[in-house]
Order: sequence, then structure tokens, then C-alpha cells
Amino acid sequence: MLIRVLAVGTKMPQWVQTGVAEYGKRLPKDHSLEWQEIAQSRRTKESAAQRMLDEAQAIERHLKPGDTIITLDVEGQSVSTEDIAAALVDWRMEGAKPVFLIGGPDGLAPSLKAKAASRWSLGRITLPHPLVRVILSEQLYRAWSINVGHPYHRA
Repeated sequence: MLIRVLAVGTKMPQWVQTGVAEYGKRLPKDHSLEWQEIAQSRRTKESAAQRMLDEAQAIERHLKPGDTIITLDVEGQSVSTEDIAAALVDWRMEGAKPVFLIGGPDGLAPSLKAKAASRWSLGRITLPHPLVRVILSEQLYRAWSINVGHPYHRA
């Protein structure tokens, strides 16, 4: 199963690239993780709503028919690692094509949230978007480890 992540923002710091790569390489080929960076809308005098709309249009160009969209959103449903593990099992059984969306500094446009099969929250705190990338990578690896009985997850 290919898990895609469309993330607004480019030129991530080295520690982000290293963290994402580390967890990505730990996943087996049948749970591969593919990242697509989306250029952030220029921070000019435009409103936040217009910037989110511009970014949403860029994200939509990378969506494919049949994608199962999961948005990461502070207002989404709180998920546990076990919830993520269960979702991986379900997606695999359904032949789903999961695609995670990570918005820019202003968040995701309502139009993208409306298209989502799920809206997940990684917690009620506001996280910097580069850190979200590392957390998502680690949680997907941890969820996989639960499903296969790997000792990484010891809870």
C-alpha cells in the first residue's frame, strides 16, 4: 500500500528531512510513504482565506480519483496510535489509496476539509508544520509495528 502525503511547504530544515526519511526507510515496501511538497502561497497582502484557497488549488492538482483523503487538522477527531493502526488495516483490506493533507501556516481550506474521508487531530495543541511531518511519519511507522507485532511499540 502506498501512503501519500501532500504537505504545504518546501525547503524543510535538515532535521525534518532526516526524521521523515528515517521512519520512511523503516517501513517495508508494502507500506511505502511518498511525500509531495506543495509550494506555500506567498505571504503578501492577500487574506488568509485567499492563501488557503491558492494552496488548496495546488493540492487538488496532485489528488487522484479514488484517493482516500485524510486531513490533519487541530479541529479534527483525536486519534490514537491504535486508531491509526486500525485505519492501516482497513485501508489495506479495502484497497484504499490513503492521502494525508498537511496545510500551510494558515491551515487547510474548508473545501479540502469537506472532501476528506477523515479529519484527524494529532492533539489540541498547535504544532509547527515541519514537526507534524516527523510526527506523522513516526506514527505511521509505529502503527505498522503494532499491526505486525514488532517490538517498537511497547505500550
